[in-house]
Amino acid sequence: MGSVSVYSSCAYCRHCKGVRLGEKVTPSPQIKALSDLRQLGVADETLMNAALMFNALVRDGSAIECEDDCSQGFQKLY
Repeated sequence: MGSVSVYSSCAYCRHCKGVRLGEKVTPSPQIKALSDLRQLGVADETLMNAALMFNALVRDGSAIECEDDCSQGFQKLY
């Protein structure tokens, strides 16, 4: 309900599934980085790079793909 900051909320929310770039949805880089962190034990730099990539996608994109159909609101990704 209302406006939220894409950079500080959507980027770190479990409901964010990606950024719409034209007709295509690019998956959230944070989801991939978190998966790598759990499976491969990659360093924190990977999470920082994912956040920077998300910011670049948002800049070029037209919408955020949010799967919060039940209006649960922000839920931490990690």
